[in-house]
Amino acid sequence: MLRLELTLPTPAENLALDEALLDWAEEANREWEFLRLWESPQPMVVVGRSSRVHEEVYESVCAEANVPVLRRSSGGAAIVAGPGCLMYALVLSYGQRPELKDIGRAHAHVLGRLAAALGTLVSHLGSVDHVGTSDLALVNQSAERRKFSGNSMRAKRTHLLYHGTLMYDADLSMISRYLRMPPRQPEYRAARSHAEFLINLPLERPSIVAAIDRAWPTAEELTNSPQERVTALLSERFSRESWNFEFR
Repeated sequence: MLRLELTLPTPAENLALDEALLDWAEEANREWEFLRLWESPQPMVVVGRSSRVHEEVYESVCAEANVPVLRRSSGGAAIVAGPGCLMYALVLSYGQRPELKDIGRAHAHVLGRLAAALGTLVSHLGSVDHVGTSDLALVNQSAERRKFSGNSMRAKRTHLLYHGTLMYDADLSMISRYLRMPPRQPEYRAARSHAEFLINLPLERPSIVAAIDRAWPTAEELTNSPQERVTALLSERFSRESWNFEFR
């Protein structure tokens, strides 16, 4: 597995790079695997592949604040990301990990590793659990579960992309400002508002990065990235309103 810690200048470019790494591994017809870490310097709203924007996002509020609304290629509901929200992406090979062709096992495999690595750092507060389909939650001594990480995946022929967010110093008020209550909610949410349901993981960024590196050891740093594919994806999808607002 190769490691890339790289944040590109714009939100759209950063979404495109996750997708470009997946395409790169597929097209090379090799069992390549990548771990990428990045953090957007500006707020952004990212909806899932099948999300209806008007059902999940306060569009006019985002427009007034110049917060871009973008659509990723993986599933799930809308998120808000920005400073204080570490983003990770894994490109994993079915050749090396054939069990991940089962979607449930893929979620359990990735999030189980992350939960174990992060949980050791917050054991004095409680635990980190994989909850719902693809969330990580901090579970306190009273067994209250509050989400700090949402994740999603996209499967292709030989590889999958698994990526997500880890909130550690995010402005959580932005989530209530830009996102409606999601139309689909995991049972453990129990209809709680964004403010009641979400939490920052009480760790510093370097500690979280170190935990991810322990969970997903890498052999070396990736010294180049598929910039031509990023440019093509921007043109085809991520910079186009017809893609980002396909399901309005």
